[in-house]
Amino acid sequence: MATGRTHRPATRSRGIPEATVARLPLYLRALTALSERSVPTVSSEELAAAAGVNSAKLRKDFSYLGSYGTRGVGYDVEYLVYQISRELGLTQDWPVVIVGIGNLGAALANYGGFASRGFRVAALIDADPALTGKPVAGIPVQHTDDLEKIIKDNGVSIGVIATPAGAAQQVCDRLVAAGVTSILNFAPTVLNVPDGVDVRKVDLSIELQILAFHEQRKAGEEAAAEGAVPAAAARPDSADQGPDGDMPAVMPA
Repeated sequence: MATGRTHRPATRSRGIPEATVARLPLYLRALTALSERSVPTVSSEELAAAAGVNSAKLRKDFSYLGSYGTRGVGYDVEYLVYQISRELGLTQDWPVVIVGIGNLGAALANYGGFASRGFRVAALIDADPALTGKPVAGIPVQHTDDLEKIIKDNGVSIGVIATPAGAAQQVCDRLVAAGVTSILNFAPTVLNVPDGVDVRKVDLSIELQILAFHEQRKAGEEAAAEGAVPAAAARPDSADQGPDGDMPAVMPA
């Protein structure tokens, strides 16, 4: 069984743009739902709507995969599921370690979608000796002292960091030194990594702040439309905007 260490996804070598790569999981999720309903084919318009993109962009993305569909028929759902899974590297087994088994790390360990998407939780690691040996999602937690050995023994190239911010960089450095080349970071901090190491950051607080901004803007527009406040109050003048006319970022003190 492939461990993921000696196999890399084909997307970069095929010259697929990063923006397209970022949309492939959206297409795969929509296609998987169609497959589960035994839908044999789907039009670009239907699939684009399910994935939340426009159909022209979808057809352009699929052209990088060499898929153009059949006029009057659409795309073969099962073939596209296979093709996108192959491009994303999901047709092989990717062992993953999760470091930091607090509430978030434990929730990630209990997530049932890893296996069906080509990932296997190979180990759970935490610095708390009280957790060592305790099973989470049926997997015994191991101590961070053994991190390097765990990475080597399991051929791990993908690490998930769910530690507090203060410990994240040190954990990251150890993962990279042990051979991990891709990191999913849930810690609320920016990680510094060398060239050749990919980091994806998931920050729920930032996403919520962005949603709060949009909610505030919608509330202002609704109030202005109802005549409750002057339109100028709902839309800042140029003196309140950034150099490109955008709203300046407002972060908590």
